[in-house]
Amino acid sequence: MSRTDALAIRAFFDEPTNTISYLVWDRATAKGAIVDPVLDFDHRSGKASTASADAILAGAAEEAVTVEWILETHAHADHLSAAPYLKLKTGARVGIGEHIRDVQRIFRPVFNLTDVSGDGSEFDRLFADGERFRIGALEAEVIFVPGHTPADVAYRIADAVFVGDTLFMPDYGTARADFPGGDADQLYDSMQRLLALPDETRLFMCHDYKAPGRDAYAWETTVAEEKKNVHLAGRTKEEFVAWRRQRDAGLAAPLLLLPSIQTNIRAGKFPEAEANGVHYLKLPVRLVEQPLNA
Repeated sequence: MSRTDALAIRAFFDEPTNTISYLVWDRATAKGAIVDPVLDFDHRSGKASTASADAILAGAAEEAVTVEWILETHAHADHLSAAPYLKLKTGARVGIGEHIRDVQRIFRPVFNLTDVSGDGSEFDRLFADGERFRIGALEAEVIFVPGHTPADVAYRIADAVFVGDTLFMPDYGTARADFPGGDADQLYDSMQRLLALPDETRLFMCHDYKAPGRDAYAWETTVAEEKKNVHLAGRTKEEFVAWRRQRDAGLAAPLLLLPSIQTNIRAGKFPEAEANGVHYLKLPVRLVEQPLNA
């Protein structure tokens, strides 16, 4: 657990998706938030589980924390969100950056999701850049950091910033920017915005994959250390953008991309169950002329 005088943070690592979710709370009032919660999902069987979310709830009970917020840094492409389940259990409000509207409008036609609003109304709160809100007596600030997606935000609470997928640990690198609406130029500017914060500011990652030569997972660093990021240090913006685009062109799609996007732009909700009581996600299929491994 990491602590300042006012802020407490407890991390929960989901190894199947390499995702770190956080329980954060104000020590004075025991009011808290959950950042980027994971719904366990086995794509091979189509079975979902709340085990990871239940672990966070158990942690909140151990710490006697009342969860008031569920905060998403963006519509994740690599895991499904447990926000609806946690909202049901806690009554917390689900918040995300206001540009989720753009992501909904991009992906609604891809999956023909006629039930997706396009106005973000699936979420309880759409945050604007620079907006401030309370977690107990603590003030949280929203920082708009587009590039990985058009809607990414980071949450600054006391001396800590939850950066989502914009940055990884300094020895691992930076986010991809090739999803629809992503932009390597914007990603660079967003990272520089985070790195302009005081050097002692703590940065908390949403993912870790163990950099080469590192045996343990890690997810906390500082702005000072992040300035040494292996993808950024020594590169101009032009050099980074060219390198990032070339690297992204060779990356495979995340394993859970298709189910994740469909649910996460709905604030983590599945489509309505059909007559047999089962929820169904769509799998778009497009015929291509060249071999798939070309």
